[in-house]
Amino acid sequence: MTFDRFSGTQSYIVSDELKDAVNVAAVLGRPLLVKGEPGTGKTLLANAIAEGLAMEMFSWHVKSTSKAQEGLYTYDTVQRLNDSRFGDGDVSDIKRYIKLGPLGRAFAASEQVVLLIDEIDKADMEFPNDLLHELDRMSFHIYETDETISATIRPVVIITSNAEKELPDAFLRRCVFHYIAFPEAELLSRIVKVHHPSLSDDLLKLCLDKFYWLRDQPEIRKRPSTSELIDWIAALMRAGISEEQVRKTFPFLGVLLKKETDYAAVQKSVAGRGGFRIF
Repeated sequence: MTFDRFSGTQSYIVSDELKDAVNVAAVLGRPLLVKGEPGTGKTLLANAIAEGLAMEMFSWHVKSTSKAQEGLYTYDTVQRLNDSRFGDGDVSDIKRYIKLGPLGRAFAASEQVVLLIDEIDKADMEFPNDLLHELDRMSFHIYETDETISATIRPVVIITSNAEKELPDAFLRRCVFHYIAFPEAELLSRIVKVHHPSLSDDLLKLCLDKFYWLRDQPEIRKRPSTSELIDWIAALMRAGISEEQVRKTFPFLGVLLKKETDYAAVQKSVAGRGGFRIF
């Protein structure tokens, strides 16, 4: 089959390296495993691919209690028991009680879709291994109905990880990997402009200077992310903060920093420079 190349969307700006990773994974029929700092757009990538290529998307947001079986299908025995007790429906038709999960729906789709498995490292260590067979073959068996669901066309599979746990080597071998590096100023400027098109170039540069200065502070434990920068600029604009005010002060610092220790470290650093006249 042919695959339309992904090149980002109007609202999701991607680097050339990330474009290549998405397209290579899709052509090879391999899952794309994406890592990166929180707030760099890992989860939104799948939405952007679905939008850019006009595909339906199925999402599975993994939790610590998630089991691989849930992504394929569940058998609602409780509902069947209730129906048998109260005479509501044909309990002999087991298919009525089979509910496909996000993987199952993606495999059963008649057209190519995007499948997001979000934050796979939240689950236990066996979770990725339990998915190896299904992701390799793009099929699974429903034992209750003796039915096999096989994908007629492989979905574009995006898997995100925050590196909370190491993933098994056998699982990693089956993936194309990409680390979303934190964007340089030029790319970050383009991303911000998408969200704040009326922002002046001078104010944008000033905001980026202060933002990168924050990220460079060695004592900060949680560095502000792209999404927090966008929120910060939105707060500045809605409050009518002028370029001069941003130059002399650091307004709404709590939008960027979320830990008390980070806040105190920045205040100490700023005080050492003689106040908020940093730039």
